[in-house]
Amino acid sequence: MSSPPETLFAAALAYHDQSRLEEAEAAYLRLLVGHPDHAAGLHNLAMLHCQRNNPRAGLPLFERLCSLQPMSPGHHANLGNAYYIAGSLESAEQCYRRSLQLGGESPDGLYNLGNALKGQGRHEEALACYARAVALQPDHHEAYNNLGHVLHDMGRRFAAVRCFQRAAVIRPDDFKAHFNLGMALGGIGQLEAARACYGKAIQLKPEFLDAHHTLLFLYNLLDTVPPQVSLEQACAFGAMVAARASPFNGWLCEPVPDKRLRIGLVSGDFRVHPVGFFLEGLLSELASAPIELIAYANNTYDDELTARIKPRFAAWHSIAGMEDADLARRIHGDGVDILVDLAGHTRDNRLPVFAWKPAPVQVTWLGYFATTGVRGIDYILADPHVLPVKEESHFTELAWRLPEIYYCFTPPDIAIEPGPLPARGSGHVTFGCFNKLSKLNDDVVALWASVLRRVPGSRLLLKAAEMGEAEAARHLTARFAAQGIDEARLSIEGHSPRAEYLAAYRRVDMALDPFPFPGGTTTVEGLWMGVPVVTMRGKRFIGHQGETILNNAGLSEWIALDEDEYVAKAVAHAANLDGLADLRARLRRQLLASPVCDTPRFAMHFLAALRGMWQDWCSRAQRMDAS
Repeated sequence: MSSPPETLFAAALAYHDQSRLEEAEAAYLRLLVGHPDHAAGLHNLAMLHCQRNNPRAGLPLFERLCSLQPMSPGHHANLGNAYYIAGSLESAEQCYRRSLQLGGESPDGLYNLGNALKGQGRHEEALACYARAVALQPDHHEAYNNLGHVLHDMGRRFAAVRCFQRAAVIRPDDFKAHFNLGMALGGIGQLEAARACYGKAIQLKPEFLDAHHTLLFLYNLLDTVPPQVSLEQACAFGAMVAARASPFNGWLCEPVPDKRLRIGLVSGDFRVHPVGFFLEGLLSELASAPIELIAYANNTYDDELTARIKPRFAAWHSIAGMEDADLARRIHGDGVDILVDLAGHTRDNRLPVFAWKPAPVQVTWLGYFATTGVRGIDYILADPHVLPVKEESHFTELAWRLPEIYYCFTPPDIAIEPGPLPARGSGHVTFGCFNKLSKLNDDVVALWASVLRRVPGSRLLLKAAEMGEAEAARHLTARFAAQGIDEARLSIEGHSPRAEYLAAYRRVDMALDPFPFPGGTTTVEGLWMGVPVVTMRGKRFIGHQGETILNNAGLSEWIALDEDEYVAKAVAHAANLDGLADLRARLRRQLLASPVCDTPRFAMHFLAALRGMWQDWCSRAQRMDAS
């Protein structure tokens, strides 16, 4: 005689409450064999599948509940949740709408619908849902948080800050609320406030790696943070990931100095991105080199640049979402000789994997500009300008310097000429900067205002994605007004497609570099468009970026030693329109012939560096074997 359903359900529920999920699943199944329409059993088993991250197994159970009790808003909401977790956003949306239709507006129901719409990129509709949810429930922390994300994605960064601030007030113990607020504040240039938010997030959850990454990145924007502080924070990160790793102490590759090398590249930026722009030409040049390239792509999406570079690799592995241990075993199993990190502490990095030491030689290069703090990374690839000998103490990695420049730019495949010097037609000099708003600190604004005051009638064109927001433009205009610069002398623009973005340089006579975080891609693109830049000598790797570009491009006279010389150089060049016009006419040719864009020359230096690192490891390995 079978047990009554209440007894079977009680037994399953007891297992479930004790988190004995396999036993609970078996007990729910025994119940449903004899009682297939047991609503509570169907519901709990479906929720158990979601709990075990297998929402698709729960879908037929939730669907059965909806057919049994079609007027239940809760069943439709739960079915929507299962679809949402499974990634079926359109189906989730339909379920959420049905739930709201049956049960009326509720904050959680609107929040759920907003999530489904946000996931589909329907930002305006998602915004309306979240706004209505917080109107109904002013302390709905999750709705405020996601409202902030949507506003940020829509380019309304100041409004996003206010939402994240509200979320952090509602839930002051939520580390993600403080992290999100820090990201938003950093994006609008409020760097010290962002620093405090990241610190709070780390205080609340010390193992939250994203906060460590973003804080370390932020330090590069702050002159107030000494390199020693950055190093200490990076070392703390390195110790944390090392404690989670089980490093390999042997590898499949043999220490043969002249072997064909297997080089693994790890990045989330194999796409239209500065890393992609500097990498593309090199990959083409390496096609005939005695190496085998393997991509470990942490991209969350691919684009046209991804499609162009994929054929340059012998193997391409999509690694987004892979656990660190699984990825480390994959790289180790692939027999990689040299593993190259292209991200550092930037978005979509996989630095914790390097702590596993899946390859005998590990290098960081290109995507970052300070120490990673990961002891498993042996070298940082640099050049004499960005990493002087006296600054080697800023790094846990050993410096391996290329002889001229540490990266090589791939010129845009866009048919556009620099055009004549704009000042000849406008009657005034136009300075420009196309760097992010976060780089325009108060010292930068004050110095540029001094330049504008010293060059009568001059204008300043500022262009970056975040500047397209009206509130951001007003805020930036007010900062210059406080320095005595009238709004009429400023042009502030937002994002443009790359061709239009490059064409905007045709309206600029001379660029002004921010500090302590100067331009990289923007600087080289400006030079390619005939626009020289005044830059300032830095105090750390990133601060020297303008120096390495200009020294290698034959423009060392555009490098200022201090703020007074920066202003003097800008004023002197602005007074020499003939010199600017002459330079504009020849600058692209000069750049393309320089080490900045000489891909074959750079590839030779790059390969020599990798081979040198490999041979050093072989020598050490052979000595150990001999002993």
